[in-house]
Amino acid sequence: MINSNDRITTPQATVVVINFILGTGILTLPRTVAEQVKTPDVWLSVILGGIFAMIAGVIMVKLSQHFPEKTFYQYSQEIVGKWMGKLFSFFIIGYFLVLGGFHARSLAEVTGYLLLEGTPKWAIIMPFMWASLYLIRGGINPIARLFEIILPITVILFLLVAFMSIKIFEVDNLRPVLGSGVTPVLKGIKTTALAFTGPEIMLIILAFMKEPHKAGKAVLVGITIPLFIYVITVVMVIGAFSVDGVVTRTWPTLDLIRSYELTGLIFERFDSLLLVVWIMQMFTSFTVNHYAASLGLSQLFQKNIHPFMYGVLPVIYLISMIPKNINDVFKVGDMVGNAALVLFGFLPLLLLIISKVKGRKYETNL
Repeated sequence: MINSNDRITTPQATVVVINFILGTGILTLPRTVAEQVKTPDVWLSVILGGIFAMIAGVIMVKLSQHFPEKTFYQYSQEIVGKWMGKLFSFFIIGYFLVLGGFHARSLAEVTGYLLLEGTPKWAIIMPFMWASLYLIRGGINPIARLFEIILPITVILFLLVAFMSIKIFEVDNLRPVLGSGVTPVLKGIKTTALAFTGPEIMLIILAFMKEPHKAGKAVLVGITIPLFIYVITVVMVIGAFSVDGVVTRTWPTLDLIRSYELTGLIFERFDSLLLVVWIMQMFTSFTVNHYAASLGLSQLFQKNIHPFMYGVLPVIYLISMIPKNINDVFKVGDMVGNAALVLFGFLPLLLLIISKVKGRKYETNL
């Protein structure tokens, strides 16, 4: 059972989902989707990707609502049996560990590239990990409260920086709409999978909600706000650089912010502001992964969570060090996105159907 003192409200659950989604996608999404779509309709792919994420999020919520105060790690064993349930849980723990490693390495790559050139990657990743450990030791409630502070800062600074780039925005770069038909748009949807990973945390945090019946609202709002931010990002970046220009850039959003100056203000270059926002978001995403993996292991082995919080850190660190270069990091991101499609696009739906069938059989036996 869940600790009765470690509870979160519906707005806090929404904030956790938003912060978990907003991570690497802000910096890389315009390029990854443009590579697939190859037309100015990239923003349509992002919207459709967001809609699919909402559908998947609602399915995950419906599944978890069948088992009040239990996380996926606990109720999956009730649906498909002890061994199969544990196997699914280990897959999901592995997913959170790899995603955590991906977030840590992405942070090290960007920070080393722009701020701390020549700094060893371990020196960037280690403090990040220990700060996460300090935060998650208190449980889900302190995590949610810190996220509530970070989110408004993120949204305000991001919108400020994004709309300042309006002076280099060319609307012609977004035309024609659907000039090559719908097919390119559909090609780009799968690429948005990594950018919209996040709703899956509802499989775990719904058990901590004071009002679990409102979880559907939390996940829909939690996806809508990142979707809004992603669409603004993609439109601004494509509008400034065109599709051909975006494909050649590793971090197109950062290049957008660095491509203009506003003289006479306190800041003349705004990429540092965007980096502040992005580093905070990477920290929140990493923290959720760290907590979700630790909680899963503690519930599977029915032991205290604190040793697992320490134990998973070296595992995540080793995973973060596996990619040899930035291209390998992006390959890991693609792999995580594909795993998310299977683990959270199909598995929850399958388990929901099985639990409904089992429920009906139980009722008829009565």
